[in-house]
Amino acid sequence: MRILVTGHQGYIGSVMVPMLLKAGHDVAGVDSDLFRDCSFDKSTSSGIEEWRKDVRDLEEADLAGYGAVIHLANLSNDPLGNLDPALTDEINHLGSVRLARLARAAGVSRFLFSSSCSLYGAAGKDVVTETAPFHPVTPYGKAKVDAERGIRDLATDSFSPVFLRNATAYGLSPRLRFDLVLNNLTAWAVTTGQIRLKSDGSPWRPIVHIEDISRAFLAVLEAPREIIHNQAFNVGRSEENYQIRDIAKIVGEEIPDCRVTFAEGASPDRRSYRVGFSKISSMLPSFRPLWTAREGVREIARALNARGLTPDDFEGARFRRIDRIRELLAEGRLARDLRWVKSFVDES
Repeated sequence: MRILVTGHQGYIGSVMVPMLLKAGHDVAGVDSDLFRDCSFDKSTSSGIEEWRKDVRDLEEADLAGYGAVIHLANLSNDPLGNLDPALTDEINHLGSVRLARLARAAGVSRFLFSSSCSLYGAAGKDVVTETAPFHPVTPYGKAKVDAERGIRDLATDSFSPVFLRNATAYGLSPRLRFDLVLNNLTAWAVTTGQIRLKSDGSPWRPIVHIEDISRAFLAVLEAPREIIHNQAFNVGRSEENYQIRDIAKIVGEEIPDCRVTFAEGASPDRRSYRVGFSKISSMLPSFRPLWTAREGVREIARALNARGLTPDDFEGARFRRIDRIRELLAEGRLARDLRWVKSFVDES
């Protein structure tokens, strides 16, 4: 299948594209490349057709000839979403619905939207399924809710949107992020001997490796239309729901001689949700997640031990998305709408 991946050079996209290629798909990518200077240890290039463009600026002609669009590009977490809630709505909600509308007009048959379990928000201790009410508590979560609703209304007999509600991601990537809980706790443990909690450790989170997220997208691409048409799927595995303090405990068991510490101002987090994943395992039997939190800690630890990063490195702009955006804004390289200032568009 001919596939266009938006955000193909991001944390998930740079892992997903090689997996799509290995599965035999013909892949192209579009990315504004805001994080071009944030690679971890290797190039993000997969040798595919690609172009640098903000997804808000795509037109119908750009989408012609594709059988599917995988839409990953967005402001990728709560801190970024909080920077400018109106802009978060413009990009993550309105921009996503506009892209889906263009894809439908261009004859694209499948539109895979990378959503998030964060739309369940303050769900409490009960396990939530795809039919649970939404309780977003951040602009990021609200934009995912609104995007899903807007895209759902576009479904037709020839246009099938699918909503993959990813658990909190972790794992190694060419565009590695350390603003994700498992990656961050592991980095602190490896480099300082401290497992540094930024909340009181009580919130629930489901977590999933980015390779398993990619496997879910592959399963949707290859599934019969009647199974996936206008459906939402939680992406993860039920046994990988943890309280944050449980993730810290796993990190401590895998990395010896560590102790738990709390960041200044650590407090309860309103975002807390346990998620059920029986729908994706029953309806998409080809999806078989392979990773566990413990294996993810080992993977990140090996990578860090090989590189010798410091806390200043992994808590800095190179590996934290909000800090990178603030840096680009302060330098005048990005406009307030997060488009490149023209003089920086063609820099390598």
